[in-house]
Amino acid sequence: MKLAPFLMALSAAMTFGFFIGLTFPVAITPKLQCGRSSGAANSRFSDTSILGRLWAPLRNSTTSNATSGIAKVARNPQGAERLPPGIVVSESDLHLRRIWGSPTEDTATRKYLLAMAVGYTERVNVNANVHKFSNNFDVVLFHYDGRTTEWDTFVWSKQAIHISAKKQTKWWFAKRFLHPSIVAPYDYIFLWDEDLGVENFTAEAYINIVKKHGLGISQPGLDVTKGKKIYDVTVKRDASEMHKTDAGGQYCSDMHRRPCSGFVEVMAPVFSRDAWKCVWYMIQNDLVHGWGLDFNFWRCVDDPEEQIGVVDAQFVVHHGVPTLRGQGNRGKQRSTDKVSARQYKEMLAFYSRISNADKELANSTTTSSSATVS
Repeated sequence: MKLAPFLMALSAAMTFGFFIGLTFPVAITPKLQCGRSSGAANSRFSDTSILGRLWAPLRNSTTSNATSGIAKVARNPQGAERLPPGIVVSESDLHLRRIWGSPTEDTATRKYLLAMAVGYTERVNVNANVHKFSNNFDVVLFHYDGRTTEWDTFVWSKQAIHISAKKQTKWWFAKRFLHPSIVAPYDYIFLWDEDLGVENFTAEAYINIVKKHGLGISQPGLDVTKGKKIYDVTVKRDASEMHKTDAGGQYCSDMHRRPCSGFVEVMAPVFSRDAWKCVWYMIQNDLVHGWGLDFNFWRCVDDPEEQIGVVDAQFVVHHGVPTLRGQGNRGKQRSTDKVSARQYKEMLAFYSRISNADKELANSTTTSSSATVS
């Protein structure tokens, strides 16, 4: 008879324990799955209670994992936030690929890029140019005359990218088709005019010199015995591998001023990948001729007087053929003059914009400094 009360108490204890075992998983599991660390879970189990101390490691681990997952998503480029990071591809190239076979067996993207604005009338000279660039180059031709298929008479043309827009300039094409994310794989970008004589030029040898001297922006020297020049600093010097300044020249009493140093022309510039990222953003969408850019290339390297130079050992001839200028509004009176007039207007507009941008930056910097001091 004395045993009955004991059995009844034991039975009650077991029932209570069974009830507790059923109750806690129901309360805890949803919180664990959602990774929440506040609300009902915190109010039910405080950190000072025994259950709270038992729950804390699980709660902190869950919170950490959730936060880590959010950070990964945040690193995606804008517009790709909904995608898992592992599938995001933020860069591309201008390398042709097959539509058959295995993608892993396609030829690799080239190391460098040659981009030229061309018209079919200059095909012989363009052909000579392309042959000076090795198989390490991808080639893109920007056709301002609308003629593309005729170029297939050249074997190399079948492996080139052809982009056509009538009466558009090299810088118009560059702004729209050479975004830094598109040319990211290329160590150097050659953005050349179509009227350059390359008898004494080889691209690979040129790149070796550029790398040797750490040039972020460069151009080949100009042979003025056979072609044209505008600035003395770009003229080829004999018995020199490269030069960076025309200090002491007729118009260069101050070597620190452009175009006496830190200067190359818009005609045949060569950009490192990092320099091009900066230059692309400086190109104005509506100023298609690019006039004035050359006097501001210095902004896109850390040390203009050391990282911008003219390569003498690999030089070219600038024939100065006004092919694109002749396109103009062809058939109408003085169309060439009107193109020239726009070039000068664009240059003045560019100088005005960059001057205003400098002033705005200086003012904002001064305001920020004043706010910090106060």
